[in-house]
Parts: sequence; structure tokens; C-alpha cells
Amino acid sequence: MTTTRTSTITRRSLRGAALALLTGAGIAVTPLTASASAPAPADSAPVASAPASFTAAPASYGPAPVAPSHAAQVAVDTALAQQGKPYQWGGTGPGGFDCSGLTYSSYRAAGVNLPRTSSAQSTAGHQIPWYAMQPGDLIFFYSPVSHVGIAIGNGLMVHSSSYGNPVSVVRVDSMPGYHSTRRVA
Repeated sequence: MTTTRTSTITRRSLRGAALALLTGAGIAVTPLTASASAPAPADSAPVASAPASFTAAPASYGPAPVAPSHAAQVAVDTALAQQGKPYQWGGTGPGGFDCSGLTYSSYRAAGVNLPRTSSAQSTAGHQIPWYAMQPGDLIFFYSPVSHVGIAIGNGLMVHSSSYGNPVSVVRVDSMPGYHSTRRVA
């Protein structure tokens, strides 16, 4: 009998790819112990931001989908309306935004006062598991925190990333260095 050893990096990449596929399809996931008998997904691209210790579970095990609060929806709509505006370090609009300026201004339009910087915003509201993310939740990246975006649903977020890149919608898993998710409204 011949056995093949799979590297830890490959297993993590496959788990991340499976996670991205499931969350993109709207299937809830919860932290579970991995099973050695679970088949590995084939033909999926690696996802850098997915924690390796999570596996998919039937949707009934995860949190039920909930409509975002009114304030969260206003913040999402406000941020989406800024698409195409330039990145401007320290910018809070209306002509340009940095990442935390976009979240600050979007939530301010919704009547929610947030701290101004991504680092300070990462302590606002309450932390939620990444798999329970809803539209309007703030998604933080890097350690120490130095980037933030707003979840808009279906595995997407709106953010202002860097000089030369306008406010845009991207897949959450396209960003490296996931740190945490917080609900502020």
C-alpha cells in the first residue's frame, strides 16, 4: 500500500478554498474538528484569509441570516455610492477617502459615531466570528490593524485600499492578513 503525505500548506489552502466556495454560496460555516475522512476539494484556488481550523457545516448549524440593521444598510449604501472616488490619505470625503475615512463617513451618514482610524475602529462595537459576517460589519486586516473595509454581503466588501486605487468592491478573501470582524450597528 502506498500513501501520499499532503503538506500542511496544501491542506490549509484546500480548506481555505472550500471555505471561500461555501461562504460565497451562502452556506453557513462553523468551527468544527476536521475529519480525516472528509474529501479534499479539487480545482479550487487558495484563499489566504481563511482560518485553517474551520470546516463547513450544514447551514442549520450556523447563525441564521439576518437583515442588516437600518444604520448598517445606510452605511453600506453610502460606501457603495463612493465607488470610483480616489484614495486620499486622511480623506473623509467627499472628494476622496482613505480606508477608515470611508468607514467613518459611511457610518456617520447613518448616525453612528466611529473613531477616525482603522486601529481605533477595531475596538468599536463588538467582535463577531468571521463566518457570521453580515452587510455593514467592519472587516479589519493586518496585525497591528492598519486596514478596514465594510462587508456588503456575498463575500464582498467595499474599501479604499491605497494610492492610485479608487474606492471599490472586492472579494473579502482577496485581501491578505485578515484580523477580525466587528459589528458596530
